[in-house]
Amino acid sequence: MKKYAFLTACTLLVCTLSSWTPVGNKIKTPWAHQVNPSAPHSENPRPQLVRGDWKSLNGLWDFAITSVSTPAPANYDRQILVPFAPESSLSGVGEKVGKDQVIWYQTTFDVPSGWRKERTLLHFEAVDWSTEVYVNGKLVLTHTGGYTPFSADITPFLKSGRKQTLTVKAYDPCDEAQRIPRGKQVSQPQTIWYTSVSGIWQSVWIEKAPAVRIDNYVATADIDKGILTVDVEATQGASRVKVALLEGCEGYDSEQIPANPTVLAEQEVPAGMPAILEWGHPALWSPDHPYLYGLRISVTDAKGKTADTVYGYASFRKSSLVESTDRHIVLGLNNQPLFQFGPLDQGWWPDGLYTAPTDEALRYDLEITKSLGFNMIRKHIKVEPARWYWYCDRMGILVWQDMPSPDDSRTGRWDTYDFGAGQDSQLTDWEKENYYKEWAEIIRSRKGFGCIVVWIPFNEAWGQFDTEKVVAFTREQDPTRLINPASGGNFSDPPCGDILDCHHYPNPQQFLWSPTGASVVGEFGGIGLPIADHLWQDDNIWGYIQFVDPDAVTRSYIRYAKQLEDLARRGCSGGVYTQTSDVEIEINGLMTYDRKILKVDPERIREANRKVIEALR
Repeated sequence: MKKYAFLTACTLLVCTLSSWTPVGNKIKTPWAHQVNPSAPHSENPRPQLVRGDWKSLNGLWDFAITSVSTPAPANYDRQILVPFAPESSLSGVGEKVGKDQVIWYQTTFDVPSGWRKERTLLHFEAVDWSTEVYVNGKLVLTHTGGYTPFSADITPFLKSGRKQTLTVKAYDPCDEAQRIPRGKQVSQPQTIWYTSVSGIWQSVWIEKAPAVRIDNYVATADIDKGILTVDVEATQGASRVKVALLEGCEGYDSEQIPANPTVLAEQEVPAGMPAILEWGHPALWSPDHPYLYGLRISVTDAKGKTADTVYGYASFRKSSLVESTDRHIVLGLNNQPLFQFGPLDQGWWPDGLYTAPTDEALRYDLEITKSLGFNMIRKHIKVEPARWYWYCDRMGILVWQDMPSPDDSRTGRWDTYDFGAGQDSQLTDWEKENYYKEWAEIIRSRKGFGCIVVWIPFNEAWGQFDTEKVVAFTREQDPTRLINPASGGNFSDPPCGDILDCHHYPNPQQFLWSPTGASVVGEFGGIGLPIADHLWQDDNIWGYIQFVDPDAVTRSYIRYAKQLEDLARRGCSGGVYTQTSDVEIEINGLMTYDRKILKVDPERIREANRKVIEALR
């Protein structure tokens, strides 16, 4: 198996690498100096569907910003480090992009000679927001949506015996035009709203694949019957599909594909039919025992020849509502009550903004979360790269996944919020259609990760509309997970979804209880502690409440955790503490924004969290 390191115009690279440097004078994480401009984020970007031959295109690209009315630039006046957004320090650009501007990227790449008899696929993990992709001057694809992967077979556009030219045009109006899903991004950052992110912000790569191939699969476990159903999407020409369940693994990088794996169960079916694997007493995935099974999936062509084989993984786990010992309806995992407790995780970085500086940094936040005794993360109005969810699968961290909000409701209403009241946001028909399109793509791209146990279509009524229809749409996309219709938002009458979610700062309160589903405190806390030399800016910092020393923060946290523990004994079955780290001027994190200081006593926090989780029976 081969993995090809990416070099952009090798002879030129030696001269240009020394010109790249992070820009700006803001704080940076410990990983900023570890960024390798010749191969940033060079790890396998798709750990759930692994083939042996792929090549990262991350690195220094030519770059330009023009007005929306300007055609492609004749000359690119600078370079940018992909996959970091131009607004970020690590991009080497550090420049805001507005609604009247377009971003242009260009690079060249070689297709390895061993790929010539196969197809070459071009992959983008995420580009915010509207993208046009050209190979050798020909339009290959267009895409809208800032949080989902997209790809194309570029074989017909390649030229023999020469370098290939890749050009990308990106446009992102952020909050300055139509209401598109963008989470916390705004053109004018303030309080809980952060710097906008435009263009390429996740990995770009090419891959060798056969003409008859596997495009995607979703593995769905039924722990009650002991079966795993694997739906495989294959290209035209696929005749049959064979799926094998393999002895435990942690997922595969391209260098880790097993030579002779132990096959536990196997089934071959006609293409287009689901494979159903029986494994009577599977090891169940949970935060305490995150067991993953390997998968080997093959397709044959019309002649019966194996055309393509990929490797992935699956877990046996069940997310559902259950009844507690005192007959409350609560969140459950594997048919048992489980209090789900974790931080609100924004996923922002002072040097990379939406993009972690390195893979180690991406994993670090999860390791800290797990070490503090949390068993869940609410991924807050952002979608992470696939590797983030892979790490959650491996570590045993439940995920509540938000849909990035299409409207921030910056009307003053968020801090004088009348819980459960209010009108629908007045989105246009186009904005609603786009919401459905992007939400469906997000669910499709992430529902293969077993760590996700809850979908959250809306947050605090930001862009909330037609709640019952959106919940039904979400259920149609994925009937296997619970739905929290509007975390801290407006509620339909009669109730819909599975969870009623109260937000209350700073202490947790459950002032409404669901008569038909689980009740949770979807946000509380926000204990602020500014630490000099670790702040995004020195003045106008913001927090729900502020203290001046870590011991006071820890004592306050423990007091709130005890209140949540009491709520758990009354039937509350989930809690989300704000938040993992500081973000820009918001200083409510358990860690500083640069991740250099943990603001709390980890042992005392871990013990408090244990008591909360164990309070629900």
